[in-house]
Amino acid sequence: MMVGNMRLAIWPRAAERLEPRLCCIAIGSDPPSQTKRQRLHSGTDTRRLAEPGSEVRMADGSLIDELIELTAQSLSFLEIEEHFNIIKEIGRGKYGKVLLVTHLRRGTPMALKVMPKASTKLQGFLREYCISLHLSRHPCIVGLFGIAFHSEEHYGFAQELVIGKDLFAVIQPRVGIPERAVKRCVQQIASALEFIHSHGLVHRDIKPENILLLDRHCCRVKLADFGLAQKRGTLIRLISGTLPYMAPELCAVVASADGQRAPGCTASDDFYQEFADWRGETAAAAADLPSLWKRFTPACLEMFGRLLTLDAGERCSVGEVEAYVEEDWVRAEEADGQAGESGTVSATLSVRRSTSAPKNGGVTCPPPGPGTCG
Repeated sequence: MMVGNMRLAIWPRAAERLEPRLCCIAIGSDPPSQTKRQRLHSGTDTRRLAEPGSEVRMADGSLIDELIELTAQSLSFLEIEEHFNIIKEIGRGKYGKVLLVTHLRRGTPMALKVMPKASTKLQGFLREYCISLHLSRHPCIVGLFGIAFHSEEHYGFAQELVIGKDLFAVIQPRVGIPERAVKRCVQQIASALEFIHSHGLVHRDIKPENILLLDRHCCRVKLADFGLAQKRGTLIRLISGTLPYMAPELCAVVASADGQRAPGCTASDDFYQEFADWRGETAAAAADLPSLWKRFTPACLEMFGRLLTLDAGERCSVGEVEAYVEEDWVRAEEADGQAGESGTVSATLSVRRSTSAPKNGGVTCPPPGPGTCG
């Protein structure tokens, strides 16, 4: 992400490392109501997932395990061309591809995510589908139709079609996107992350390419791609994801042959190491703030400092970013370009933080009004 002329790849990266909290403010319109299409093939209605007490079951992963088992028992076999009209390919990655299709019988436009069986484990496919299905009721997470299947060569499921670009596509090199648009993205993705974390899950692949825009002003965005999502506490056996957005401490923990966690590193992030070395220097040396950081206000620098604390246990929660949204993040052009008296990332400004935020998307803000998305 860019603010001014600085790419903020750091904020999605930092957000994924934060301690999960239960508070969540849903930005945007009301989540879509559950429909008959959003049922597992076994007949289990996904509306039961919102029943009181379901979050408690979700916290230890039992609900996801149950959904995976039910879906595996009733996964339909169908050939894509027999049920969908393929219009074009709209995405491709290591996992497979995403197709723009319409349902032959109903004419409903959908985004069909298909993964080759040759390189996809059934359990991994079922985990992604079931996690995506359960979380899709949040307004800032891509929705699902409840259609999962396998063909002769592929696994697949149907999800909401988002007509628009991803965030990466609109970030202009060394220019970025307007500060107000950045803040709208931050609020909505933070809301989605808090919702995910409150259900005992982690996304593990937060990056601009996985943030889909419903409009060019970022008034509505949706988090996508739960291919790497896991239950909190899952043993990580392989380092997965995109290195510049990955939590750097993952490099320090790999699984040994006996399944126990062991120190080691299979990859390194030179840019992060440079940042860590700089943060570890004396206060006098740290006063030499990188030139691109001098554009930011003390409030913004304080936010960066709290998000990017090297000790993962001391980082602020996702929801605490909300307290900084009303503050200016980029200095006015006529400012002298200095970063405050100390010049360090830990600015002296103290922003008041609220501890009474609603939980689990309990409060949904109305869509942005006229004039707010310029």
